[in-house]
Amino acid sequence: MIPSSASTTPGQASAAKAEGGLTRRIGLPSAVVLNMMDMIGVGPFLTLPLVIAAAGSRFAVWAWVLGAAIAVADGLVCAELGAAMPDAGGSYAFLRRIYGADGAGRWVSFLYVWQLSFSAPLSIASGCIGLATFLAYIWPPLASQPIAALPFLHGTNLVAATTCLLVMALLYRNLSSITKAAWILFAGVLCTVAGVIISGIVTGSRVQGFGTGAGVAHDVWQLSHLVAWPSAALLPALAQATLITCYDYWGYYNICFLGAEVKRPEKTIPRAILISIAVVAAIYVAMNVAVLPTLGAGSALAAKAGATVRLAMVAEIAQSAFGRFAGQALAGLILWSAFASVFSLLLGYSRVPYAAAKDGNYFSGLAALHPRHGFPHRSLLALGAVATVFCFFSLTQVITLLVVIRILLQFLLQQAGVIWLRVSQPNLPRPFRMPLYPLPPLAAMAGFLFVLAYRPKPLVELGAAAAIAASGTLIYMIRAHKRREWPFRSVESS
Repeated sequence: MIPSSASTTPGQASAAKAEGGLTRRIGLPSAVVLNMMDMIGVGPFLTLPLVIAAAGSRFAVWAWVLGAAIAVADGLVCAELGAAMPDAGGSYAFLRRIYGADGAGRWVSFLYVWQLSFSAPLSIASGCIGLATFLAYIWPPLASQPIAALPFLHGTNLVAATTCLLVMALLYRNLSSITKAAWILFAGVLCTVAGVIISGIVTGSRVQGFGTGAGVAHDVWQLSHLVAWPSAALLPALAQATLITCYDYWGYYNICFLGAEVKRPEKTIPRAILISIAVVAAIYVAMNVAVLPTLGAGSALAAKAGATVRLAMVAEIAQSAFGRFAGQALAGLILWSAFASVFSLLLGYSRVPYAAAKDGNYFSGLAALHPRHGFPHRSLLALGAVATVFCFFSLTQVITLLVVIRILLQFLLQQAGVIWLRVSQPNLPRPFRMPLYPLPPLAAMAGFLFVLAYRPKPLVELGAAAAIAASGTLIYMIRAHKRREWPFRSVESS
């Protein structure tokens, strides 16, 4: 069984080696890198124009700020739970412990893993689709329809699926070689972010007159006219834009999935979560502020980012600033960043079905570790295969469905759960205790409910989430009845 914080102190957990081959090898620097790779990926480069289209250029910054506030509030929840329960599977282990390992927690945690079997591949597929989209910017024929009888199928879908298979092959090895590769991939991510910010500043100076010698005060005055307070009438638009930014921030909890492989998890996990959120939030706001001046009145880029919402907008900004070669070079760096994101996502998520199966609370075939390299290879292959199928959906469908499912069947359960855990298990060792409790979980819940309540036409995604919850509950009840587990064991014993 995986070591549990219930039977070991945090110090013992730091030195422990998980049974079956999972060892604690990930330190703080690598933990932060894995989180940030997951968070940045291709999301902001693709969704920046989507956020602007949803909220308008004068209100887009507030969507990024609100998304960051929600991420910080929920990050504190994850930090407290991750430090107290540094096990493989992250949220699976949290929910099982919170709601009762031998009671309702078995159902809730099974339901979480069941929804993850859909939401994790959706997240992975979004990175693959984003990569293929930018590859089509470099080589336009890729966006064509190769099969006339299937007009919904584009070359980008095939490239996205191929990318997913390639990442699966690269992750089919031991963790030490994977963390080395992660550092190389992360260097490319940082270059990509720098390229977007510099290109935005240069293009903005031409469009809006930034940096033309009038001084810092003039530049701040110019920016104040590009950002405005949203009114009540704009709440639906802000909610739609914030839904997208929430997607871009997600990944700060990635290190919790690898909890059984983290050194000194009681300190490393909280620090990695909070550091990655702070750095990424600063990067996103800087990117948005750098790009906004390029969308001023009369700008050709503004027209392109309007109704058609050019997904390659940031590459076109680089082209406007430094020429076509620069635009293609930035698109290439974004390909790198997208690949790094998919790499990190599949690595972290593959540990969740494995942890559940090892507990006997999911399909037993996924509990196997690779006989040589000691990683959950069947779980990796299963999630990768489903993600490959989702690569044939559109990016907007993937992102919206992913966010709604994850909010309803993970985040809200976890945020309510951390409050319940404080009440039901006050003596549980908590190496990290969130400040201002209970404000962080309440603020996170309010933020996510705002996103859901004010979204236009939410019934399709809510219906999909309800269907996943219902089907997962049905499967769990059938299994529980056969295995005489909760709730059937409690009924028989009474």
